[in-house]
Amino acid sequence: MPLSLLTAQRVTSLYDLMDAGYDADQIREQSVSLGHIPIIPRRKLGSEPAPVMDPHQRVRFRERTAVERVFSRLKDEFGGRFVRVRGWAKVMAHLMFGILALTVDQILCWSEPQKVEGSTVPT
Repeated sequence: MPLSLLTAQRVTSLYDLMDAGYDADQIREQSVSLGHIPIIPRRKLGSEPAPVMDPHQRVRFRERTAVERVFSRLKDEFGGRFVRVRGWAKVMAHLMFGILALTVDQILCWSEPQKVEGSTVPT
């Protein structure tokens, strides 16, 4: 967990958001010792169901999954997975054009009227 110590020295953060793969008491204790609130969903143990996250933790975790969906779309649909240019400026331009295209695509999806039982209703 050296990376968490290094990050805590450079950045002030309140939460540590992780997926269920990081569900370990040692990681939770490290997060608390750094003054962070760990938000890690618990895995189920055996036949018993996984403990439910608190409502405020679910909201933060939902924000994390929304960001992951954006990154997934950027990589899968807008050329972010295989960048075939060299130099940080060209890579940055390539990714920013992908983000611009993703933003335009999302705005167009929001502006299309939705069909409701035979009629169109603008959103």
